[in-house]
Amino acid sequence: MKNLDFDFKPLLLVPVLALLALPLVGSASTWLTLTVAGLAMGMIIFIIASGLTLIFGLMDVLNFGHGVFIALGAFVATSVLATMGDWTGSDELWRNLVAVIPAMVVAMLVAGAVGLAFERFIVRPVYGQHLKQILITMGGMIIGEELIKVIWGPAQIPLPLPEAMRGSLLMGEAAIEKYRLVAVVVGLAVFGLQVWVLGRTKIGLLIRAGVQDREMVESLGYRIKQLFVGVFVVGSALAGLGGVMWGLYQQNVVPQMGAQVNVLIFIVIIIGGLGSTGGALIGALLVGLMANYTGFLVPKVALFSNIALMVAVLLWRPQGVYPVANR
Repeated sequence: MKNLDFDFKPLLLVPVLALLALPLVGSASTWLTLTVAGLAMGMIIFIIASGLTLIFGLMDVLNFGHGVFIALGAFVATSVLATMGDWTGSDELWRNLVAVIPAMVVAMLVAGAVGLAFERFIVRPVYGQHLKQILITMGGMIIGEELIKVIWGPAQIPLPLPEAMRGSLLMGEAAIEKYRLVAVVVGLAVFGLQVWVLGRTKIGLLIRAGVQDREMVESLGYRIKQLFVGVFVVGSALAGLGGVMWGLYQQNVVPQMGAQVNVLIFIVIIIGGLGSTGGALIGALLVGLMANYTGFLVPKVALFSNIALMVAVLLWRPQGVYPVANR
């Protein structure tokens, strides 16, 4: 991934979009509410998309079955939280976190374990064959959705927010939902951890070196294959975490939720530059803001606004805002 310091222009896209929307919205308080809501939505989308952009950027795998890990994480969290009603029903934030954090951890562990099996039996036979990857991973997602229906049923299941995360905080005349602030914090934490691991640790160095010259790294005695499998597992676990966040955002879960979010995910990683973590963050924030602004101003345009945004960005930078070198 390119050093963001050398190219600051894409960093201006998010504030520029927000400022352009201000006069159109008119009311400063409404604009602030929409902006925070858009940033929160963008952070949740980033958590989901970051797993896929890692898998593609580091492993060159087009995993169209990524959505099954999203849905799986959400359903696992629903089951965990259902057993912790005393904690989620409390109006004390720390008690809510005692319920939500274990639900997130269990969802990530289950999604990561299923991701390990997914890589072994579905993805591994088609490494380096993008067309077959698309077909077989789409099939894997369909099978995964059906298995979710077998376990949890085909009906929509409510996933209510814990008591302390409901409601809004007032900033002047603007009402900011508490959960959206939580989503922003979690998203920033995930982004910061990814940047640190990939840029500051030995594992990150080995992964990046393996992408550039796998044979050379293997000749030094490092098992790049195992590292890349680990990347797939981590990407799947992040999708599970994103599924929990998205389920709480929607306050319900359905087996098809992963497929429904898949379009947004691919728009984000295409805008960001295939394989770029920093680009995925910018793309997700742009998508979240665009969806909220157009949904408020021109609801009918909201249906295709993000596709229009992607087209506009690609006309400016055909490879995305931060294209990965040697892709």
